[in-house]
Amino acid sequence: MRVSEVSRKTRETEIFVKVDLDAAGKAEVDTGVAFLNHLITALASHSLIDITVHVKGDLKHHVVEDVAICLGEAIRKALGDSEGITRFGFAAVPMDCSLAFSAIDLVKRPYAKIDLKLRGKKIEDMPCEDIHHFLETLAFSMQANIHIWTEYGANDHHKAEAAFKALALSLKQATAIDPRRKGVPSSKGVL
Repeated sequence: MRVSEVSRKTRETEIFVKVDLDAAGKAEVDTGVAFLNHLITALASHSLIDITVHVKGDLKHHVVEDVAICLGEAIRKALGDSEGITRFGFAAVPMDCSLAFSAIDLVKRPYAKIDLKLRGKKIEDMPCEDIHHFLETLAFSMQANIHIWTEYGANDHHKAEAAFKALALSLKQATAIDPRRKGVPSSKGVL
């Protein structure tokens, strides 16, 4: 089973995250940041990864950052040695006026290129800069190469949500087991 748990306790936050990569996409998320809960729930639902997140924290920024660290670490840990995974994923998601794309490589060389074209300072109760920071931190803690961009859109909520749904679909594809794959998905023999 590709399941893992990660806990992190600092002077600012106390985080617990559990993931099951081969599940149904159930989410049990309580971060104290309503829009972050919404985005992680969409990520779980469309990736079919069960995600549990429990948080105690002081500031929203610290919560966002530490949840991203723990979620990325939990996904990487659940992948184990990455034998048999597809490794790459790509998705495009329309949401009303918005169109978002995500491409991911679970290569263990972290990199993030995020361009959501958010125009406002805040979506619901979450600063827009924290959405970008969450995705970047997630990429680095997951040791993944992640590119997410919004092609266009008039509504910041829809742009961000479409981006998370695109990430979810590309993550679902990249973490999937390829029945024809023997060993790790690399011509080098290691990721």
